[in-house]
Amino acid sequence: MALLNDKSAIITGASSGIGRAAAKVFAREGAKLVITGRRQEALDAVVAEIEGGQAIAVSGDVRDETLQIRLVETALGRFGKLDIAFNNAGGLGEMGPVAGLSLDGWRETIETNLTASFLGAKHQSAAMGEGGGSLIFTSTFVGYTAGMPGMGAYAASKAGLIGLVQVLAAELASRKIRVNALLPGGTDTPAAITNAPDATEELLAFVNGLHALKRMAQPEEIANAALFLASDLSSFVTGTAMLADGGVSISRT
Repeated sequence: MALLNDKSAIITGASSGIGRAAAKVFAREGAKLVITGRRQEALDAVVAEIEGGQAIAVSGDVRDETLQIRLVETALGRFGKLDIAFNNAGGLGEMGPVAGLSLDGWRETIETNLTASFLGAKHQSAAMGEGGGSLIFTSTFVGYTAGMPGMGAYAASKAGLIGLVQVLAAELASRKIRVNALLPGGTDTPAAITNAPDATEELLAFVNGLHALKRMAQPEEIANAALFLASDLSSFVTGTAMLADGGVSISRT
């Protein structure tokens, strides 16, 4: 039987990268999806690629509480329930030494990566009722196992997610709702610094070399880790910061 058979799920940041891969993996495993991102056309393309599953695309900005409410209402209205939410949307935000970061850049990163996840959790957990469910949040090893220069706002926002996850896991356990953070390593997505227009072969080699496995992840590999947390395979896993980082946190070679 498919791992997510008869489950309904929200996936944010689903127009590309890890979110797009997760949408396809979750649908393949039987989930009915509400996916969101800022670009309706890109979301529609993801829906068109999904075979054997039901998916609805709702575009918007995850920092907008009205969108978070709409996503939940869409899941309940179309599928009758909400079992899973993969709060994956986020971004690197403004980069540079902390002393040079603008207040606007700091606030935008915190709002995108942390406040939006709070808004999602607030409405998603309420919709899950007493029947249980799984909330997943994409965090990172940056600010958890490693400090990376120039990434102060990003690290703070993503580390904050781990604290939020721990509190939510304690608050929601009595309702059988599990809450976990997923911490990818470097992943080959359009947003990766290695895919920037000015990226060099030397940069790619450096990033690959940071990992014990000496390569970056493919989005599908991180999506499979999210699938584990979404499914009953992880039925006794809650409140964790689960690394799926190719050994970047422990590698010193």
